[in-house]
Amino acid sequence: MKFSIIIPAYNEEENIAPLINEIRAVCDKLNEPYEVIFIDDGSVDQSFETLKQKAISWPAMKVIGLRRNYGQTAAISSGIECAQGEVLIPMDSDLQNDPADIPLFLQKISEGYTVVSGWRKNRQDKLLTKVIPSQIANWIISRVTGVNLHDYGCTMKAYRRDFLQSVNLYGEMHRFIPAYAAQYGGKITEIATHHRPRKFGKSKYNIRKTFKVILDLLVVKFLNNYFNRPMHFFGGAGMISIFGGFVAAFIALYYKLTGEKSFIDTPLPLIAALFWIIGIQFILMGLLAELIIRTYHETRKKSPYLIKEKINL
Repeated sequence: MKFSIIIPAYNEEENIAPLINEIRAVCDKLNEPYEVIFIDDGSVDQSFETLKQKAISWPAMKVIGLRRNYGQTAAISSGIECAQGEVLIPMDSDLQNDPADIPLFLQKISEGYTVVSGWRKNRQDKLLTKVIPSQIANWIISRVTGVNLHDYGCTMKAYRRDFLQSVNLYGEMHRFIPAYAAQYGGKITEIATHHRPRKFGKSKYNIRKTFKVILDLLVVKFLNNYFNRPMHFFGGAGMISIFGGFVAAFIALYYKLTGEKSFIDTPLPLIAALFWIIGIQFILMGLLAELIIRTYHETRKKSPYLIKEKINL
C-alpha cells in the first residue's frame, strides 16, 4: 500500500459524500495503491450510516466506528493503527482541507522528509475566535518546542508510517507530532495548502481548545526534554527552592544581627523553612520518577532510543 488517507469525522453527514468524490477523483489519477480510512468518532447524526453505504461501492474505502466521541486525537490514532500505507495523510472531514493537495504531500515526503506539515496560509475562518488564537498558540508552540511551523493545528499532514509506529497519541497530542519527530531526529518541512470555508455543519473548535493545547504543550516539553532524566527537572526545581530558602534565611539572620528585626517580626524564617521542605520534596519526587522510568523501560523492554539503520548486522 503506497499511502493511506485517514479522516476522523464527527457529525459531518453533509460533507461526507462530496469529500469522498473529491478524494476518489484525486487518488485514482495517481496510479498508486491506496486506501481511505474514515473514523466515525461517535457521531449522533447519520454520518456513520452514510459512511457504511459509501464503503459498499468503493473497495479502497474503510470505515471505523467508535462507540462514543473520544476526540480527534483518539480517532486519528485508531486510523493509524489500522493503516497499511507507507505514507499516512490525515485530514479533516469538513471539506476545508482540499484533497487536491494530496499529491503535493506525497511529492514532498518522497524527498526524504519524515513529516510534511500543512500550512493554511490563507485561512478561511473567523479572525477573532479562530485565526488569532491559533496564531498565538502556534507562536508559543514553536518557541517552546524549537520546531518553527506556521500552523500546528492543520490536521492535513503527511507522515512516514515507520516513524508513527513508535508514537503513542493521547489528549490533543496529534498536533505535536512534528515536535516528536524532531526529538528523534526526523526531517520536517512545511507546505502551503488550500483552505476553504466551511459550507455544511458546525465547527467543533472553540477558544477553550486553545488553552487545552497550551497545557498539552507542557506535557510535550517535559516528555521531550526530561522523560529519560526526570531528576534533572525535579532536582533542578528542588535546588532552586532550597537556594531560595537559604536566601530568605540569610536575610532574616542579617536583620537579626543588625538589630533591625527579630525572627518573630518577619515571615522570612517561615519562608526559608517552607522553601527547604518544598525543595526536599522535589528532589524526592525526582528519585521516584527515576525509579518509575527505569521500571518502564525494563518491564516493556523499551529502549530510550530509535535506530535509524543497521549495516552488516
